Amino acid sequence: MLHPDDIAAIAAELAEADRTHSVIPRITARYPDATVEDSYAIQGVWRDQNIAAGRTLVGRKIGLTSKAMQQATGITEPDYGVMFDDTVYESGAEIPVEKFSNVRIEVELAFVLKTPLEGPDCTLDDALAAIDYAVPALEVLNSHIELEGRTIVDTISDNAAYGAMVLGDIHKRPDEIDLRWIPGVLSRNGEIEETGVAAGVLGHPATGVAWLANKFHQHGARLEAGEIILAGSFTRPMWVSRGDTVRCDYGPLGVIECRFV
Repeated sequence: MLHPDDIAAIAAELAEADRTHSVIPRITARYPDATVEDSYAIQGVWRDQNIAAGRTLVGRKIGLTSKAMQQATGITEPDYGVMFDDTVYESGAEIPVEKFSNVRIEVELAFVLKTPLEGPDCTLDDALAAIDYAVPALEVLNSHIELEGRTIVDTISDNAAYGAMVLGDIHKRPDEIDLRWIPGVLSRNGEIEETGVAAGVLGHPATGVAWLANKFHQHGARLEAGEIILAGSFTRPMWVSRGDTVRCDYGPLGVIECRFV
């Protein structure tokens, strides 16, 4: 386990990288004994400082829940981060690319909870019962740690590489549609780059919500009603640059579009 002073120092380093949109050397290269619990402690210091500064937490992102993403990163277990209200965009938004580092896009579903959800034995059925509705979402990745050689300790410390999300307009209750078969056809500047279906996320995209509730129980917490849960990508991440127009077709859940400026 890292010393609390080291945890605070790394959290401050990441906060500065977030402020300046820069990249720092891998944590695991400098602190090879750092554990997953250390990384969540680093993330927690950063989270609490942001809340103290006036930002409002609106939900959680789950990452690395599909084989596509695990193969793309070389990391084989899920992780999670926090999402603040000032990182949520609507379809059609213009997104300033300079706000982020290593900017990529992922195709996901988001879930809004109508009731709290708590582990330790939360199942997919429990998660579906707690979900108010599903909505399509694009996640904007924002990585402040050098990508080459990073581990799950690095990504968790960096708030699971979360930058922002773009939400669609169509909401569906879990009993209205088979969420496993929601497609994603992701295009950049009119050219299709990635495709997938939501079943690529742990067999069912809401499985990640149950996983998160159980993981939270280990940390003495639960998911609350009204929270947005970003369930993880079912495509590989797509790089974007200033001037790119991004479009994703989710079939029965509609289309999301945004532009990076």
